[in-house]
Amino acid sequence: MPDTHLQPAQHSGSHSPSSVNNAPSRHRFLGEDRWWHIAFGTLMAITLAAFIIWTRSYVPVGTFGFLLILAMILGLFMAFNIGGNDVANSFGTSVGAGTLTIKQALLIAAVFEVAGAVIAGGEVTETVRSGIVNIEAITTNPMDFVFIMMAALTGAAIWLLIATKSGLPVSTTHSIIGAIVGASLTTGVMISQDPSQPGFEGLGSALSTVQWSEIGQIAISWVISPLLGGIVAFALFKFIKQSILLYNEKADVRLTELKQEFIEHTGTTAENFDRIGYIQTVAYANARLPKAEAKEMAAQARAAIAHGMEPTLEQKYDYALKKLDKGVNDLDAHRALMVYVPLLAAAGAVIISSMLLFKGLKNLDLEFTALQSSALLIMIATLTWFAMTMFAKTLTNKSLSRSTFILFSWMQVFTAAAFAFSHGSNDISNALGPFAAILDVFKTAAVGEMAVIPTPALLAFGVALVVGLWFIGRNVIETVGTNLTKMHPSSGFAAELAAATVVLLASQLGLPVSSTHILIGAVLGVGLVNRAANWKMMKPIGLAWIVTLPAAAGIGAVTVLMLRAVF
Repeated sequence: MPDTHLQPAQHSGSHSPSSVNNAPSRHRFLGEDRWWHIAFGTLMAITLAAFIIWTRSYVPVGTFGFLLILAMILGLFMAFNIGGNDVANSFGTSVGAGTLTIKQALLIAAVFEVAGAVIAGGEVTETVRSGIVNIEAITTNPMDFVFIMMAALTGAAIWLLIATKSGLPVSTTHSIIGAIVGASLTTGVMISQDPSQPGFEGLGSALSTVQWSEIGQIAISWVISPLLGGIVAFALFKFIKQSILLYNEKADVRLTELKQEFIEHTGTTAENFDRIGYIQTVAYANARLPKAEAKEMAAQARAAIAHGMEPTLEQKYDYALKKLDKGVNDLDAHRALMVYVPLLAAAGAVIISSMLLFKGLKNLDLEFTALQSSALLIMIATLTWFAMTMFAKTLTNKSLSRSTFILFSWMQVFTAAAFAFSHGSNDISNALGPFAAILDVFKTAAVGEMAVIPTPALLAFGVALVVGLWFIGRNVIETVGTNLTKMHPSSGFAAELAAATVVLLASQLGLPVSSTHILIGAVLGVGLVNRAANWKMMKPIGLAWIVTLPAAAGIGAVTVLMLRAVF
């Protein structure tokens, strides 16, 4: 691709020039990023301490104790691992393409993930994730419910940690569902031995409380999610490659030919030409001679050549300048960037804005009519098209490859930021939902259908997401951004926009999909266009998807047994 050679070097630490020249620094305490580690570790400790202090004033006196503190730690631990897997998965294409460094991705995640959680994280949440288990049929004891939710947080978080350290992107939603199922079934079997529970017949009754059709939909999502993501990404990147990237390659070849012709006619050096550049040279050609004089000078040069005479040096130079000017103008090298990139940006703005309106901000109860939503999206698309057109014009003095890299980098940053906001507003509920349910039980001494989510909890869990991304997210980022296929801004933008499109459509149609699986499919889709998809890497990822439910369920089951034994 024409912009691959301009990608910045990855800042992975072990491959940076500083780490090569100062190899022993890696063996120092916490490595070369020790101050970042200390800063985020301190931030997490302060957040936990402040959260504990706030919670103590939030619940009634007498209910605050070690069990609630443990539940808070488990909830933040779950958010930490969501950050390490889900958030890292979302930013993998941006980091892998060289658009963002890990620290820049962290900054964007910190702003937009936390903003999404606080602004649109919701005031209430369902106490039982997805309603996949009828916990009321298993137990009406509030503390049994607390143990199930604590075990669910533990089971999902531990499995996510294992997958993240292995560099495997998995679904956090499937993880929490599996953990709830495992903890609920185990609790059902345990209390079936209690004679005060008439009519409950052990494992059979427990199994009947699970909505197995929901489990079947999850299994379907293992196939449909990556398939849809791959198809849309393949089509989108195919268009980008054919309409922009290949056009730019051909234009680059022609520009090189024009440059060589100019050098041969004028005797200048390639170094001098490169230092001045095409645009400045052409501008000089237009400014050097008025149009009439330029025509006369060119005619004199052609006449001299036709009569076998050697044109003067000045005639040769001016003739070469005007020929270069005409060649560059006829070529219109930046046409593809000027025409198609603003249109892609406008279409992307509509998709991203729709995702924010209908998914990211759904918890704010914004009530737009179809006409109002359409008008708003048209305004956004128009402004985006105009802004990108103006931006593309400012880059015409740069090389095609550099212009392509810059334009797609900016668009990819916007898609990554939108993904972060949507993720913070929605998927954080995988940690907040069970914890809010626990907190509600401690506050009301009863299990309600809905639980209030206090703003301090949203903020604390948002911070945990970002800290998790920093400490354990690198392996997943490497898998998504590098190991599945080679990424650059144009392919990264295509993958992210395709994933956003499928997530939006699936959520509106009610299709059982996973955003993680969709993005992985999208990355493979762009890899297929370049014939560089690493299918071997999909074997462990696919296995991890299948194992997620039973693994989280098993850990949740063991954890609930331990909690019941200790408390």
